[in-house]
Amino acid sequence: MGVLLAAPTANAAEAATPAQIAREIDRLIAALGASGCQFQRNGRWYDAGEAQAHLRKKYAWLRKRDMVASSEQFIERAGSESSMSGKPYQVRCPGRPAVVSSSWLTAKLAELRRTSP
Repeated sequence: MGVLLAAPTANAAEAATPAQIAREIDRLIAALGASGCQFQRNGRWYDAGEAQAHLRKKYAWLRKRDMVASSEQFIERAGSESSMSGKPYQVRCPGRPAVVSSSWLTAKLAELRRTSP
């Protein structure tokens, strides 16, 4: 007996990021915005609010193209490096040395997951 495979539809390609993932990513971006940390991209430091706005723009671009299926994918595709130069982003919080943003975001994501229901 053969197996019938359904062909993908146009709607499947345009599917939105699941609501739970979208909320988690929004919380992650908001945590950066509220952190008081600075965010470096392409050699220049920005305040947390500017970093938040930048990552929201990148996230919107990725969502339109259905390119974010998880929070980890968001970090990899939007929060780790400049899509223009390929240089890694960094996060520098008061009293701490700068770290690559992927490490900071991954740690913050783990913290958010531990503290939310």
